[in-house]
Amino acid sequence: MARDRKPIILSVDDDEQVLRSLKRDLRNRYKDDYRVVSTTSAAEALEAVADLKKKGEVIALFLSDQRMPEMLGVEFLEKAKPRFPKAKRVLLTAYSDTEAAIKAINDVQLDYYLLKPWDPPEEKLFPVLDELLEDWKLGYRPAFHGIRVVGYQYSPKSHNVKDWLAGNLLPYQWIDARGTKGKELIELHHCQVKELPLVVLEDGTALSDPELDELAETLGMSATASKDLYDVVIIGSGPSGMAAAVYGGSEGLRTLVIEKRAPGGQAGSSSRIENYLGFPSGLSGSELTRRAMAQTLRFGVEVVSPREVTDIEIQGDYKILTLDDDSQVKTRSVILTTGVQYRMLEVEGADRFSGAGVYYGAAITEARSCENRNVFVVGGGNSAGQGAVYLSKYASQVTILIRKDDLTSSMSSYLIEQIGAIDNIHVEGQREVVKVCGNDDHVERLVLKNLADDSTYEVDADALFIFIGSRPRTEWLQRGQIMTDEKGFIVTGRDLLATAERSRAWPLERNPYLLETCQPGIFAAGDVRSGAMNRVASAVGEGAMAIKFVHEYLAEN
Repeated sequence: MARDRKPIILSVDDDEQVLRSLKRDLRNRYKDDYRVVSTTSAAEALEAVADLKKKGEVIALFLSDQRMPEMLGVEFLEKAKPRFPKAKRVLLTAYSDTEAAIKAINDVQLDYYLLKPWDPPEEKLFPVLDELLEDWKLGYRPAFHGIRVVGYQYSPKSHNVKDWLAGNLLPYQWIDARGTKGKELIELHHCQVKELPLVVLEDGTALSDPELDELAETLGMSATASKDLYDVVIIGSGPSGMAAAVYGGSEGLRTLVIEKRAPGGQAGSSSRIENYLGFPSGLSGSELTRRAMAQTLRFGVEVVSPREVTDIEIQGDYKILTLDDDSQVKTRSVILTTGVQYRMLEVEGADRFSGAGVYYGAAITEARSCENRNVFVVGGGNSAGQGAVYLSKYASQVTILIRKDDLTSSMSSYLIEQIGAIDNIHVEGQREVVKVCGNDDHVERLVLKNLADDSTYEVDADALFIFIGSRPRTEWLQRGQIMTDEKGFIVTGRDLLATAERSRAWPLERNPYLLETCQPGIFAAGDVRSGAMNRVASAVGEGAMAIKFVHEYLAEN
């Protein structure tokens, strides 16, 4: 059930009969725009105020009786004020307490006092409260309701959490720990600076420097497989993995997807994909991922994330997968769709500032932090171009650094045309980064080399986004268990029979299926496969094809 996020009117009176009457009148008048919360205990009300503050709720009006056994109404309003300083404060008094009420106007900035009884409310209660609430609304700005992340801009830990939330399509609000709001949340949740980033969920739950699997579990995601046996387990949820999941689920296979970090793969981090069939206006990687995940879940596919497969063991016709928490998953077949990752920039300073001004991909995650700043993009492929275009909406200057003379040999023409039409994107050919420099916190400068004359020079830089080449995510596979080529991409199908040495690795009399690895029943699809086309459309096609071969394999075993 969705939470009621209306502003709150909080009323306190120790007389239950009076409180019932007050609550009835308030709800009759204000229920459409406000939530009425009432209690007979001032101490309980103060606890509620603290809890509501933690949960990100807003109190518009305090309405308190003056004479209460636990504390006077003026004292309650004074203690509640620091939590919600902008809320209006009204005291309910008997005629004999009017002097105390008048004094409270100065002491606690009381907005009004009302005499009991207030009958009829249309004349003695509502006109006053209407006016106070109208005044309050003039200065009211609805708070963000959702996940809030408090941390330091150039903290690798903060970047890691932001990047994971963005990759999993979970909206969040970034709050700098140095700002007023950040300091307030840190103090409210008793968080130490060394425990940042602080992640505050919509219900007020606060997690200090959380591990990603802890955060996932808290957000209701599953990091544990639920079944004893699956027909097919898909490792990785990029376009090929999600296509395989959709076809596997829709065709009745017991299907599990295991994702190390976030769905979508490299395509999921693309700010704009304009050449994917069926979307003439283009779509973002996050849009494609959201649609694909919705289809995947619709067909009853189970998704476990964030979890990494660390080993595959063959036991007869079954494959036993060991995960990074030492749990195991049993399946009849496997599809490897782990994709690729950007190569690391192996120059001095790049590793030191990773997540603190040096980012691999992540243009969408960090673009807003680059507002009015000078940023550099390394790489000449489509991902680099899409990242540069997106960053140009925020940064004052975006410079693309490439080793070649221009982009024509590595980037799609539609992207080159877009980049040429954007004033604050500049392309520098025959350039490479040789050093990343900065202070203790973040990147400040780059040392660049002009390949035309071997000269070097320094430039000011606020951030460096790296999109250079790709390396397959196959480092976790045991050497020799799944055959890979010299670059680490998985060898499949007819390529397994291309040489006598490779042929000896294939154990069956039948030929391997088109996407089958050297282990029968284990398939590879998408960019991780040797000879892949490195296009979203081809990855989707291979994911769908892999399920066809899974059916054929299961039929013979």
